Amino acid sequence: MELRLAIASRREVRDYAERSIPEDVERRILDAGRLAGSAQNAQPWRFLVVEDSGRRERLADCVFEPGNVRGAQLVVAIVVSGKGPLAFDAGRAAQNMLLAAWDEGVGSCPNGMPDADAVAEVLGLSEGERPAIVLTFGYPARPRDPFSRSADEWSARANRRPLDELIQRI
Repeated sequence: MELRLAIASRREVRDYAERSIPEDVERRILDAGRLAGSAQNAQPWRFLVVEDSGRRERLADCVFEPGNVRGAQLVVAIVVSGKGPLAFDAGRAAQNMLLAAWDEGVGSCPNGMPDADAVAEVLGLSEGERPAIVLTFGYPARPRDPFSRSADEWSARANRRPLDELIQRI
């Protein structure tokens, strides 16, 4: 998929089909996160793939939309440690994974955490580590066709503020 089309057509997917994600697709999604840039190439992250059903259920109770975790075929917690722009670096890794997934036809959703300490406990994090975001992935329950519109058409239909309202030249 052309990058602009992937960016413009990607939407959050919260309802996932029962179809499993092939191992090679999962690996490409995770590798996209690994390839993200980071300040001074520190790569301050780990990607925890949450497979254990009990841990996954406890994690579901720690995000704003538990159904996203419960229905997902792949759950990845991005964990950061160290100094620097950790949230920005984790965001770069997350966005790479979300776009790589969409390129494979896999939907995804970032999941916020009202209590990051509870998530850290569920994930068994070490001192100095903290969860940045929980990502959920799966094939959309309702198929979506990014090729049904051009990137410009997707952009025009996006529920976003107009670009001219966001740009200020100084």
